[in-house]
Amino acid sequence: MATNEPQAAKGFYKLSWLQRIGFGSGDLAQNLIYQTISMYLLFFYTDIFGLEPGHAAVMFGVVRIIDVLWDPLVGTFVDKHNPKLGKYRAYLVLAGIPLTVLAILCFWNGFADSAYTTKLIYAYITYVGMSMLYTLINVPYGALNSSLTRDTDEITILTSTRMFMANVGGLAVSAGIPILVAIMAGIVDIPYEMALFMGLGSLPSFIFMPLVPAIKKAVGKKNMFYIFLSVAIVGMAMLYIITKTMDMKENIVLIYVAQFIKSTGVIVATGYMWALIPEVISYGEYTTGKRISGIVNALTGIFFKAGMAAGGIVPGIVLAYTNYKAAAEEASTLPKDPSAWFYTMLIFSLVGLILLIFCFTQCKERVVMDAKETENVKVSDLWAEFFHNRPLRIVALFFITAFAMMSVGNAAGAYYMNNLQAQTPLAQEGILWLVCVIPAALLLLAMFIISKYELTDEVIDKINIEIEKRNH
Repeated sequence: MATNEPQAAKGFYKLSWLQRIGFGSGDLAQNLIYQTISMYLLFFYTDIFGLEPGHAAVMFGVVRIIDVLWDPLVGTFVDKHNPKLGKYRAYLVLAGIPLTVLAILCFWNGFADSAYTTKLIYAYITYVGMSMLYTLINVPYGALNSSLTRDTDEITILTSTRMFMANVGGLAVSAGIPILVAIMAGIVDIPYEMALFMGLGSLPSFIFMPLVPAIKKAVGKKNMFYIFLSVAIVGMAMLYIITKTMDMKENIVLIYVAQFIKSTGVIVATGYMWALIPEVISYGEYTTGKRISGIVNALTGIFFKAGMAAGGIVPGIVLAYTNYKAAAEEASTLPKDPSAWFYTMLIFSLVGLILLIFCFTQCKERVVMDAKETENVKVSDLWAEFFHNRPLRIVALFFITAFAMMSVGNAAGAYYMNNLQAQTPLAQEGILWLVCVIPAALLLLAMFIISKYELTDEVIDKINIEIEKRNH
């Protein structure tokens, strides 16, 4: 591994800010595409495309089950192969182009006049295909983090940069989609209140994610999780109480404050959890001698897809149980023009593809398996790693819980601000449970789970030093 970089022999690389931003642009790109899917696809299916909430819930569950089977295959394939364009970064381009196409087609309403079954089949094909291609990008992209350097401080900076830029994408989607759809539909009354509420789901990242390294240093890794998970629960409780006891329109500022508090806790706690992945990869390499980043990230994919499976099914079930009905055009805050949704997704997806290509140009893998290790990688390594790596199992449970929470909350936001009072009292209560109560319960569980995680920064530093001594 010949290189001019001064610390290359030790694997503790320091990266330039262009490289850090380039790496982060990959998450920005994925969020422009996938956050749109997470936040607005269920609403599009129920209120524009015309699917029944119960059928949409089943479809979301089926897609996630396929993902759980697909992720380990992708992880093993990635670790066993070395494309000429780069072991991990190659997939940013190779899978990025077809992902862009299918993401756009998910929001195409070309079967509006077709039979319901035809529409449902089309939704399955495009959503399943899009999700599989997303995995083909997300798994190797996750491995890029640990393949760029072993330096824990650098990984913290990379993770903070990544999550900051991911939330740039989240903000662009959450606040930008309602505005751009309205503009595309030629609507005079732009839904700024909805855009601001949804945007507050990402806005705290610009304040707190750059401070994560300092916060972690001041209070410690576990305490940082405890503090911000508690902050999120407080925000959710406030949002529920305000909505139940006050008029939403007259107290919209209080709703914004509660949303900001809730989002602050969620963003920091769930943003930093990605920094745990390189730690469990190093721990696995220390105990087994194999640095199977792709497989660990495939496992991570299974974890968060399992969480998203649970979280993705819940909103549709709750909406069906509470007899949610799509609002009429005149009562809907969000425009229901299918063409407006299609062209909005077209713009977001193409920008995402450009950013994936930029990420590809700036990320160079430096800490990867050699050819002999690559040949020995097999699917069974995935489960062996899971059962032998206790910190990985803790991270698994945390990811499942955290992503279930985010999936429920993200999908519910559009319904909460889409003229909630126009729904029946039962449907209103169901939406409130999706926005506040269920996510808060999941966060309490996440707090208990993270209390069992034992890898401190000091332990990880010692592990990485021992690995480098052993390798050289």
